[in-house]
Amino acid sequence: MGIPKDRPLALIILDGWGHSARSEGNAIALAHTPYYDDVCARFPKTTLTASGIRVGQSPESAGNPEVGHVSIGTGRPATSESFRIEDAIQSGSFFENEALTHAFAQAFSNGRPVHLIGMLSDAGVHSSIETIFGLLRMAKRFGVTDVFIHGILDGVDVPNRTADIYVEALEIKLADIGVGRVATLCGRYFAMDSQGNWERTARAYTMLVHAEGDRSEDAVSAIRNSFLRGITDEFTAPIVLETELGTPVARITEGDTIIYFNHRAESMRQLVRSLSVPDALGSAKPTFNSVCMTEYDQDFGLSVAFRSERSSNGLTEVLASAGIQNVKISQSERFPHITYFFNGGRNTELEGEKHVLLPTPRSETADQQPESQSFKIVDTFIHNLESAHGGVYVVNIPAGDLAAKTGKIEKTVEAIQYIDTCIGGIVEHVRAAGGVTIITSSHGNCEEMSDVLSGEPHGTSTSNPVPFHLIADGLNGTALRSGGSLADVAPTILAILGVEKPDEMTGSDLRTS
Repeated sequence: MGIPKDRPLALIILDGWGHSARSEGNAIALAHTPYYDDVCARFPKTTLTASGIRVGQSPESAGNPEVGHVSIGTGRPATSESFRIEDAIQSGSFFENEALTHAFAQAFSNGRPVHLIGMLSDAGVHSSIETIFGLLRMAKRFGVTDVFIHGILDGVDVPNRTADIYVEALEIKLADIGVGRVATLCGRYFAMDSQGNWERTARAYTMLVHAEGDRSEDAVSAIRNSFLRGITDEFTAPIVLETELGTPVARITEGDTIIYFNHRAESMRQLVRSLSVPDALGSAKPTFNSVCMTEYDQDFGLSVAFRSERSSNGLTEVLASAGIQNVKISQSERFPHITYFFNGGRNTELEGEKHVLLPTPRSETADQQPESQSFKIVDTFIHNLESAHGGVYVVNIPAGDLAAKTGKIEKTVEAIQYIDTCIGGIVEHVRAAGGVTIITSSHGNCEEMSDVLSGEPHGTSTSNPVPFHLIADGLNGTALRSGGSLADVAPTILAILGVEKPDEMTGSDLRTS
């Protein structure tokens, strides 16, 4: 089946919408979804691998929005920075990395401390605990004795109320390696905001530079005291560790070296901009020697340990070469994913490409407004569809994933039910225009919101497959193969449009007839 180029093709990406036969803790199974159920019953469907090696991650890694969108948009497994870093540590090349060796050598030569800033988590989504250990071993090799860790607490990608365990394990490792000390702690709500809430970033900044925050001589006790006050990992207010004399263990001062060890970019940009990029807050700031583990922003002009490997000849580039317009629509949280990540590491619009951002209000939270911007996304899609002829529309609806990350299954069920209505709005308009709709997801989350063994609620990404639905009139006899992955989405779209797949795409058409 192919469609004329003057007919629309809509790709709906439902972040967090995974597939699981298990009903317990499955917000999708618990939700009332009449339209989606009808799609499942009437149109061709299959499931796709959205985690592990087939999307460019280590075998045991869960899926996530970044690698999911890269794999969907480029038609090949993502080149995952986390996997590259992990591989470099295992091979030993990490310890010869030019940016990192220069940073430690400079700190040793100048007699200055090194500050390691990043998230203390083994989820692998934003950071890796092995990266911290690798940096500590490098510090010891270079003879740098003053190494201070400024830990960001997770509680989202790992179970809540576990920050004390991670910090305790880190302190044991520090003693084992023989270098390093925890200097500050702060929840990701403050240190990793990516929605322009600069007042949160300012709290993290003043903690790091001015030692402003709750004081404590013991990191683990400070976290547990926070738990007793009902404040969990993510929302932990800045904590400044003190010496026995009541002075801060460390502040970041002029001439110090900072290594940001998170590998995921978007959640580090505000903090890095406030600390290491001149005039971000409109005032004079100290100057630091800064290294980013990956390329957080090309415009920062900072040293980068592992630069992005950009993919060429992805779906957007092929569509542009074929003269087919494409429109990408999402809200603030996932706008980088359907632009930068979907395009394999490119932010600029090509000819015929249009990016539409729907800002998420700063006051909005997923548990208070589970539908988020879903209905505005649909309205925007319809407006663009009606004002053009044909073209490809990439529509990202993240409300389910955002709600699932709160760990509140009842709110996630609400989000899923709103999304069901939105799916209907998009699909019916595309069908009326004689077009094709594809529904898939970047990764799973909503379908597994309780631990399989303990039954405890959680909101972390999963390793489950994700659905793939092909919706159009006249699909009698069309079948979809099993065993596919997200890398097969772009080749399938090109095949439907009658456009030749480039050699760089390793995926293939999911249709068997």
